[in-house]
This record gives sequence, structure tokens and C-alpha cells, in this order.
Amino acid sequence: NLFAPEGGHTGPYTLKIGITGNRLMFDIRREDGAPVIVHLMSLTPFRRVVDDFFANPVATFGFGLLCLIVFFAIFAPLISPQNPYDLAQIDVMEGRLPPGSATATGGTFWLGTDDQGRDMLSAIFYGLRISLAVGAASTVLALVIGLAAGLTAAYLGGRIEAMVMRVVDIQLSFPAILIALILIAVLGQGTGKVIAALVTIQWAYYARTVRAAAMVEKRREYIEAARGLGLSPARIIFRHLLPNCLPPLIVVAALQVASAIAL
Repeated sequence: NLFAPEGGHTGPYTLKIGITGNRLMFDIRREDGAPVIVHLMSLTPFRRVVDDFFANPVATFGFGLLCLIVFFAIFAPLISPQNPYDLAQIDVMEGRLPPGSATATGGTFWLGTDDQGRDMLSAIFYGLRISLAVGAASTVLALVIGLAAGLTAAYLGGRIEAMVMRVVDIQLSFPAILIALILIAVLGQGTGKVIAALVTIQWAYYARTVRAAAMVEKRREYIEAARGLGLSPARIIFRHLLPNCLPPLIVVAALQVASAIAL
């Protein structure tokens, strides 16, 4: 008997559990035989992650701050007092003004101006667009390359793993800033060239991280069961192995976005 009040009824409830195929069936009835409708809510893994994330006040504050930064970057042309790339809006005579100075048009330079008379607040808003775009693009590309290399090395093993990891070791043996400066000098200036240089110095971090996580996961029982069922290597890697290697990659990716922007 299952005792649960419903609509003022406090009598006993009868719970019957049965298995039909691969489904677990519940039959709940009151003492008079009337059925009880029960609504069961099943949370998806993504929904559980979202709920756990926003249950943390620090994570919620960080997410709100990130959304605010992205908002300023996207809508910079609409909220910036001045377009720092438009020479018609720049007056050299307004150079090096302190924060809070008034403009010739009646506005205010809240953070002052630089030597050429550009509003520092507007320059920050416009600079956010390039910084976020370069950081996000380089991180995504490096993540894809490092993920493919690390998963392949961990799952196949042998000579392929040794070759991939030796390349990773050579890559990580050089300072990142040195490699970036050399590539920029060889490739030239430009946003695309900067992204290519950042991808070159970042992919090895993801490859080593995902390889270490995959080496642990591939020894677990569910991987052995998938192999025993005759699943293809591609399905084992992308359906079973990859999802369990994502948590450390997410942490590394968050750190590498900041590192890419700083470089």
C-alpha cells in the first residue's frame, strides 16, 4: 500500500509494478479501485547540467557577466559614443583628455581619450568584438583538431599513438608566445593569420587532455560491452567515448579562450 493524500483522500493507495518489454509500468489505484494519474517528469542529461549550473551562484554570476560582455561586443556600434575607426568623428585636439571630459558635441568621454582623440570606452567596446571573435574561433578550431588527434591516438594506440603524442610533445616543448610570434612574422598580419597561429599553438593542449581522459574511459566496462556487441569503432568513439571525455575539455577550452585573447 502506498499512502499519499490526493484531493483530500487519505485512504490507502495500491501500487503495482510490472515490466512489459523494456518498460517499467506503474499502476496506482485508490482503495475504491479508481485509478490515480501520475505525471512523471524525466530530465534529459542536458537539462540536469543546466539546472546544476544555475544552482551555483558563482556560475550564474559568471554567466551573466559573460552575457553582458557579449552584449557590449555585438551592439558596440549602437551603444558606443564614438566610432574609433571613423576618422570624421575623431578630433586630434581632444587627445589625452581625462575621464569625464566633455566633448565638442555635448557628450562625455567617460574613460577619457588617447593621443589621437579616440574615446577609450568606445575603443574597448569595438575591441571586444575582435577579441571575442578571435578567441572563440581559434578555440573551436583547435578543439576540433586536438579532439580528433587525441581520440584517434587513445583508441587506436600502438605506433599511431606514439607518433601523435611525440608531435604533441614537440609542440608543447616550445613557448607558446615564441611560436605565435614566428608564425605571425611568417604569415603576416590579419585576423585570419592570428587565428591560424593560435590554433597551431593550442591544439596540442586539447590532444593531450582528451587522450588522457580517453585512456581511462576505454578501459571501462561499457566500452568492452560496446566492442562485444560488434559496434563500429566510429560509433564507439563518437557515441560512447567522446561524451565521457568532454568535462575536462570544457574546462581547458574555457581557459584557452582567455589565453588566446591575452596573446
